[in-house]
Amino acid sequence: QLVESGGGLAQAGGSLRLSCVASRITFSADAMGWFRQRPGKEREFVAAVTWAGVTTNYGDSVKGRFTIRRTYGADTVTLQMNDLKPEDTAVYYCAAGSFEGLTSGESVEYWGQGTQVTVSS
Repeated sequence: QLVESGGGLAQAGGSLRLSCVASRITFSADAMGWFRQRPGKEREFVAAVTWAGVTTNYGDSVKGRFTIRRTYGADTVTLQMNDLKPEDTAVYYCAAGSFEGLTSGESVEYWGQGTQVTVSS
């Protein structure tokens, strides 16, 4: 089970931080990450981090602006979103699975319910 929090409204250039708490995740999932679905678009990969917190990967549109981190001692990942743009407006979904599966978008074992992020210009 994945539970997101932290969505909301921000102005362009501002920041938001999303959090996702995982529970009852099986050992087969070795990474957590985020996807987003913008209005009228398909769901797209945003970022992923391995359980060890060592390896990360980002979608091209968020590189340099978003940072994903794993909180040690807790099954929690955060997504720090800086320099937000109106095109970042989307429903953001927490996800868990294999690192390769998340980054390719081809295999996600667990999904959260989603949290809305709206960026005004």
